Amino acid sequence: MLEVQRDLHRLPRGPERFKSYIQTITGGKDEIQIPLVGMNPMGKEHVASLIDELMSWDAESFTQEILQELAPDLSFLSYELQLGLVLTDDLKGGWTNSILTDYAQRFENDYDLKHGWALVPIWTSQSWSKEGLRLAILTTLYRTLYKLRHGLPETLAEMLRQEGLASVFAGEILTLEPELLDYSKEVITPHLASAHKPICVACLYGDEAAASVGYSVLGLPEKAGFALAFYWAKEHEPLVALEP
Repeated sequence: MLEVQRDLHRLPRGPERFKSYIQTITGGKDEIQIPLVGMNPMGKEHVASLIDELMSWDAESFTQEILQELAPDLSFLSYELQLGLVLTDDLKGGWTNSILTDYAQRFENDYDLKHGWALVPIWTSQSWSKEGLRLAILTTLYRTLYKLRHGLPETLAEMLRQEGLASVFAGEILTLEPELLDYSKEVITPHLASAHKPICVACLYGDEAAASVGYSVLGLPEKAGFALAFYWAKEHEPLVALEP
């Protein structure tokens, strides 16, 4: 997938690249064949540079190694998945809002799920290392398997359970100061049954993110909901949630 994306970025920005992008992802058919919808086909040089950086340390072989390590622990699962890395341009890509795109990837995207795709977003605004990529791979993989097992989360409580277990599985530590965590719990708990997107976004991502997309704020710090989800999930065995 990285080589495909790099080849597209070798073309001049403009109609030629866009036409090639459409042909590449559809193969001339009605349905998507290569899942690169999350890629910005008009990405600027910073995207190509990041692809080159990832390819320089063979990020896709590194990804394969991680999946091979996990295979014995996940052998009880019968799902068939294809996992790939997709450059997601939230730095200079005009059509990618990082909050709404991230929310959709975590909680809304059933098209990829139905096609057996687990897509790791490589945000262009971030610096990437092997450790960072490992976390992204593990959280994406667990999240995808969890949704295949339990379906898409609908309520805030279901979203928190999914994300908390994914973080624990990946070894991602999400924390807040004890006072902030207690305060966030008080604010978020009354909304656990909510399926209202503005409420869920505000609880999960915090005030600054909610305000940036025009949603009302609840007085919460950045990523308060994710930190609370990790706190609630860390004493549970995440693999249990994937068992039949």
